[in-house]
Amino acid sequence: MPENITQQLYNYLFTACDIMRGPINQDDYKTYITPLLFFKRISDEYDEEYELALEESDGDEEYAAFPEQHSFVVPDGCHWQDVRNTSENIGSAIVNAMNGIERANPQIHGIFSSFDEADWTNKTKLTDERLKDLIEHMSTKRLRNSDYSADIMGDAYEYLLKKFADMSKKNAGEFYTPRTIVRLCVLLLDPKEGESVYDPACGTGGMLIEAIKYMHNDKLSYGKVFGQEKNLSTAATAEMNLYLHGKKDVTVTQGDTLRHPNYIENGKLRTFNCVLANPPFSLKKWGADIFSSDPYGRNIWGTPSDNCADFAWLQHMVKSMDLDNGRCAVILPQGVLFHGSADGKMRQKLIESDLLDCVITLASGVFYSTGVSACILYLNNHKPQSHKGKVALINAESIYTAQRAQNIMTEDDINRVFKLYTDYQDVIDFCKIATFDEIKGKDFTLAVNTYIEKTKAETKDPALVRKEFFAALEDVKVKEERMKRLLREGGYLND
Repeated sequence: MPENITQQLYNYLFTACDIMRGPINQDDYKTYITPLLFFKRISDEYDEEYELALEESDGDEEYAAFPEQHSFVVPDGCHWQDVRNTSENIGSAIVNAMNGIERANPQIHGIFSSFDEADWTNKTKLTDERLKDLIEHMSTKRLRNSDYSADIMGDAYEYLLKKFADMSKKNAGEFYTPRTIVRLCVLLLDPKEGESVYDPACGTGGMLIEAIKYMHNDKLSYGKVFGQEKNLSTAATAEMNLYLHGKKDVTVTQGDTLRHPNYIENGKLRTFNCVLANPPFSLKKWGADIFSSDPYGRNIWGTPSDNCADFAWLQHMVKSMDLDNGRCAVILPQGVLFHGSADGKMRQKLIESDLLDCVITLASGVFYSTGVSACILYLNNHKPQSHKGKVALINAESIYTAQRAQNIMTEDDINRVFKLYTDYQDVIDFCKIATFDEIKGKDFTLAVNTYIEKTKAETKDPALVRKEFFAALEDVKVKEERMKRLLREGGYLND
């Protein structure tokens, strides 16, 4: 966690959660804090833009109020200060203000109402007194662009999302992917300014944000970044997250990607230069019956069981890759590397397609899906000539930094893993550049440790081992007698 201004902003946001502690379950903090933060930022930016327009126009208030001067329209009675000045039925005032802003700004239609689980008007949960405390706390900081840049604002919100994930654990991985692992995926993809980027399971938008940052938020990428998310409030969180990060002209849509992909052109799946995702692991009842006769031809290698959608996600992403230079980085459970039956047949077709460039197995415990070991698959429609007919198999299961609550991957860790890929050579214990024939010879398994050469264990002469054992045993006996003598002399032991 960075210190100073970002830390202060994060503390300010998390203290708002503390005010709700008790009547609101901690799993629901995101449902309340996210739209409230967005509402506050919009109101403060409106004030900033109003003051700048006043300066430009020598005090012309009518000019300063024109919608053209503002990022968002804030109707009369719908400003943060209007809610702050309310003394009773504060929950209703919050709802009315958010609804008014939504109606006045078609570009964010549904963004507040998506958080329909937020029960602002239930006074048994949130009394006027508690809401007043919450509004007053949120009013202690001004959230204009001149106070907090989009990067600082967005980073503080990202830390808050991580905190929500830490507290929740349950289903946390569905809306938060550790950011260093996201950066590793983006390093593999290497998106260029002006290329299109797509995340079919975008959660809170973290992968899209990292890709945009990698492209330096270049204007050439405006209008070329897309996401789809099944959960309505999570899709709204993604839009707010992107806005708070200052990311421009990004399209996030809501819907079930495997059943109803939203990005279609001329009856076919739209394709993108870079496709990346951390889809829900081993999703059940995902729509295999529809996928078996998919109108977009996504079942290129077969139809997975309705008990596990992993290969459905992979095939959707492959069909979404630009035919000339499309790349794909996807995080999946390690089972996709070695499961047999239908998965084994689909994996064989994946390998035979020669799209797979790299497999990275990650340490267990670096994701919130406890007990599940994950991997990254990197695919490329235009593999370098020197990579054709080969797959880089990287074991990163020992490349992590242990922490008390959870293993993490630091920037140094991911850079070390990425270097194994870019060096593209065998490294004992860590990497094997496996040829197609080698993989075929192992029945198309991609279980990384099956291929990687291990450091040979040091062997010792048995006679030397026996000698060391009896020497150690004798040493223990001598020390035990000395301990007994000291205890007797101190009066602690009577024989």
